[in-house]
Amino acid sequence: MTQQTDWRVWVRTTTAMPHGAPDKLVHLPVDLPPQDVWRSVDGTLLRAYEGGSKRPGATWQQLQLLQAIAGASATSMAPFHYVVETDVLPEHANALTDWYTKEHLPGLAAVPGTVRAARYLRLDGAPRFYACYDLMSLETLRSEAWLAVRHTEWSSRVRPLFRNTRRTEFVRAGGADHTGATG
Repeated sequence: MTQQTDWRVWVRTTTAMPHGAPDKLVHLPVDLPPQDVWRSVDGTLLRAYEGGSKRPGATWQQLQLLQAIAGASATSMAPFHYVVETDVLPEHANALTDWYTKEHLPGLAAVPGTVRAARYLRLDGAPRFYACYDLMSLETLRSEAWLAVRHTEWSSRVRPLFRNTRRTEFVRAGGADHTGATG
């Protein structure tokens, strides 16, 4: 069965500050709406997303949507974006998928302050497993409800299987401040 293009997204990550020029941002070589471009909270990375077909002349990685859930705060704007990228050994892929599908992603989506939670599979390169959370505030990541989902018994069994893990907090490029303050 052929996947429809709306099930796929292209992602590009680039260094935000060129070596020797910390005051100048690198601009991604694409024409994307500002809501699709994110800057890491530490200011070192830019990340852009685009649906549909690959744009020529840029290095993009293709992601296939596995699961998307509207969050508890789905009607709100999401100025923040949290990404977890990881690998597991092939023999643990089903355990990771079961945990994410049945407990982890639905649990984090239900946390107040989560606008959307989604999982993707990176079709080329590593890490292969990619989860992202659109958030009203970075304080959501430190909330009691968020931490309760992260510290379940099932999470304690699955998280040690992670390899090559990266966690990055992003803010909309040119958008909200990077403090995580909600007002």
